[in-house]
Amino acid sequence: MSTHIATTGPEAASQPSLHASFTGIMRGEFLKVARLFWLMLVLLTLVFTVGFLLGAGLKGLKADLQHTPLHFLYYSLESNMVIFRIFSGIFLLVLTSFIIGREYQYGTIRILLARGVGRIQLLLAKMALLFLIALALLLMFVLLTVLFTCIQMLFLVGNLNALNAITSAFWSNAWLDLLTVLISMGATILLAAAMNAIGRSLTFGLSVSLMWFPIDNIGAVTMNILAQVTGNDFWRKVTTYLLGPLLNRLPDMLLPVKARSGYEAFGAEPLFPVNASHALWVIAIYALVFIGVAFVPTWKRDVKE
Repeated sequence: MSTHIATTGPEAASQPSLHASFTGIMRGEFLKVARLFWLMLVLLTLVFTVGFLLGAGLKGLKADLQHTPLHFLYYSLESNMVIFRIFSGIFLLVLTSFIIGREYQYGTIRILLARGVGRIQLLLAKMALLFLIALALLLMFVLLTVLFTCIQMLFLVGNLNALNAITSAFWSNAWLDLLTVLISMGATILLAAAMNAIGRSLTFGLSVSLMWFPIDNIGAVTMNILAQVTGNDFWRKVTTYLLGPLLNRLPDMLLPVKARSGYEAFGAEPLFPVNASHALWVIAIYALVFIGVAFVPTWKRDVKE
């Protein structure tokens, strides 16, 4: 004989809900990759520090600091943000792939869904976590840039008088420069999210994400060769629609000429004249496509594997 006990009334109401909160999902997702996050953060900091030291050893910086301090400050900001943008991009591609793609590859997403978490809710929580990490990284490395630059000035001239050259225009242009970094980080996260969501595999998502920007840069070189061989500028115009080259040169397009330090940004550039409006529209279209590729399959396709 078996006895079935039905729980009703206040006792049933006091039972915890099976549905996790949005912030709870975010916290759980971070805990899954916490070890990888801290390891990659240490590596990113080391690479950034080495890059700063290499740049600090260039000739002429002391004279630049003494005679044109504002130019020196622009150079320090732009050069270090380029280093940060490149290596934080790799950081975010890897982290996004592990946060999204690994759930599918190892089948753990079925456990989460069985506990009452919606597929879209889960993906939104993962994306929100990644964007918060990106903002925290940017803030941390901006502060690190300020600290390193002040130490560099003390080493070169023994004082921080160059900070007196900062103007309101400098702050405005600095915000624009940081905005371009944020745009690049956001596009990077959306790219990796899309590749992992459509491929439903860490291996596929990580591989395609890491190959995207190198292929973009190589594509610009290839388009240039085709333009020279055929004598047709059509191939150069194609480069104005490649995501990587546009992100590479977005600071040059948005910043006024007087705010450019002359630092040569890394990577390919569009081979045909392009303005900031065109670049932002193309980047926005890429972002919308990535969002669609990430969310539509997640919403429509059942998790059976």
